[in-house]
Amino acid sequence: MTDEHLDRLVRDVDPYRPEIIRRLAGADEQLLEEIMSTPKLDSVPARPVRRTLVRRLAGPVAAAAAVAGVVAATVWSTPPDDRYAGPTGLPSVGTAAISGWELDLKAAQAHPRLLIDEPGWNATSVYGFAEETGTIEFRNGDRSLQMNWYPDEQYQDYYDDRLHVSRPEATTVADRPASIFTYRENDMSAMLRPQDGTFVELRTGGNWTRPTFDGILTLVIKVDAEAFLDALPPEIVTPGDVREEAARILADLPSPPGFDVSVLDNAGANDPYQFGAAVAGRVTCDWIAEWIRADSAGDEQAVKQAAAALRSSHQWQVLHDMNDEGDYPEVVWEIADQVADGDVPSWYEEGLGC
Repeated sequence: MTDEHLDRLVRDVDPYRPEIIRRLAGADEQLLEEIMSTPKLDSVPARPVRRTLVRRLAGPVAAAAAVAGVVAATVWSTPPDDRYAGPTGLPSVGTAAISGWELDLKAAQAHPRLLIDEPGWNATSVYGFAEETGTIEFRNGDRSLQMNWYPDEQYQDYYDDRLHVSRPEATTVADRPASIFTYRENDMSAMLRPQDGTFVELRTGGNWTRPTFDGILTLVIKVDAEAFLDALPPEIVTPGDVREEAARILADLPSPPGFDVSVLDNAGANDPYQFGAAVAGRVTCDWIAEWIRADSAGDEQAVKQAAAALRSSHQWQVLHDMNDEGDYPEVVWEIADQVADGDVPSWYEEGLGC
């Protein structure tokens, strides 16, 4: 496989459907049945449907979001009572049980929480939110605005790099000093000065002009954690949703030996595609590691079991749900087939994000 082909598989977002979903047969079917008989994770209590906000017309301060095409308003002062122990490591051992909503608030408080205060803008892609990096993309018709944030210590390097794009033009975004850089006539970015440990860069996509970009920058606002979470579409998997959503996906996947769902706890907040990739990728990586271990140990039965599990990836519902949106499933299937056939690609960790 060439680097160009791998890049296409990983980055190409054009729809692609496999011609045939291969099925296991004979002994492989029996092995897979044994694997799938492994007890699954217990589900956790469901959190309430994420609420929307309704803004009072006279209250611009209450403007939490036009992210979902609705406008902001009052919020609950008491979190829902959906208490459970929470993901391993969040909170730390010994801490009292908290609700999924409280866990989400804790995660959101550490991030920039910028929204577009204009109807019609929808959050369509969310990923990251783990540690100090993340991305959220808003769309409205034929325009998109991607907000990326990074640790503040990287600000100067990014700023110096953008100086090769154009001369910076001073502006203000969400009451914070910022610099605009122009790549092309309809391709611009605004880099905000660091605040609270991170800095944000806003990048245009689609049909923009400089006047429309300048106008939107005046509508970018910073909100509190509760308003930010309320503005996200309900399909976004936030930290409090991780265990429930992971259990739903994993119910259809063969569990690798010793698989620990807590490895997914630091996935942050993600749209369904990114979260599906996190779960399916982790399972695939662990089965490859098991295949390598068994092959090195001369454990022929375990090799066959791992190969059967990897071939079964062609039947994983989560990958078929993702396949119209991007090519990550194609990467999983190609790598899984190669390993099952006895050839471990040198690039599999990079390709899968192991």
